[in-house]
This record gives sequence, structure tokens and C-alpha cells, in this order.
Amino acid sequence: MTLTADDVYAAAPFVRTLGVELEQIAPEAVVGRLAFSPGLSTVGGALHGGALMGLADGVAAVCASANGEPGALPATAESTTHFLRPARGAATATAVPLAVTARQVLVEVRVTDESGALCAHVLQTVRLLRPAASDR
Repeated sequence: MTLTADDVYAAAPFVRTLGVELEQIAPEAVVGRLAFSPGLSTVGGALHGGALMGLADGVAAVCASANGEPGALPATAESTTHFLRPARGAATATAVPLAVTARQVLVEVRVTDESGALCAHVLQTVRLLRPAASDR
């Protein structure tokens, strides 16, 4: 089964609410874009760190799902974010799996701005949960 953006938006409405556009979904990489919006900005006109973390968390979860068994549900277990510079304009996050097991995926996310400069680096451990029989 191929995971689509519509599947993600249905399962995790926050990703859509935040405004993340999923541009690529594949086991080897997931790419999402967050357009600049004044409502997502902070002092100085850059995207707020919370918006960048939401973008990174969303693409990391999709990356984990793309590397798990069909139906496995992603749950962030740990996330470390390093902010390197303000993200001005739109931000793009690229998530790649670093280590994959049947139960979890270690994902690296690089968040860049419109110029391609690295703005944030995220390492995230995402657990892959099996839905309960009543959830199916």
C-alpha cells in the first residue's frame, strides 16, 4: 500500500491545519513544505520555532509510517531540535530514516529556508504502534 498525502491528512489533521504540504512520500525520504504566514511568525518576521517543530514532527511521522508495516501508527517518543538560524519565508523539511526496526524508526529531519540554508536540524525517534482491534 502506498501512503498518500490524503491518508496523512485524514489520520493526522494537525499537519493540514498547520499548512504542511507534503511534496514527496517515499520510504527513503519525505519532503514537506510550510508556506510563510504572518500567523505562524515570531519576532523579526521569521517562522516561529513551534511551527518549524510541527513541520519536522509531521514529516518524521510520515517517514516512519512509510518505513513501517501497513497500518502501523506513528508516535513520537523523543525529539531533539537544534535551531541554527531564523527561517524566513517558506520552510522545507526533508526527513530520512537513519535506523529502522519493526517497532521504531530513528529519523533525521533537515529544515531549510527558501534560500536553501539549514535552519533547524531534528533527530526524532518514532515508535510504530499497532492499532488496537477496536480501532480497526
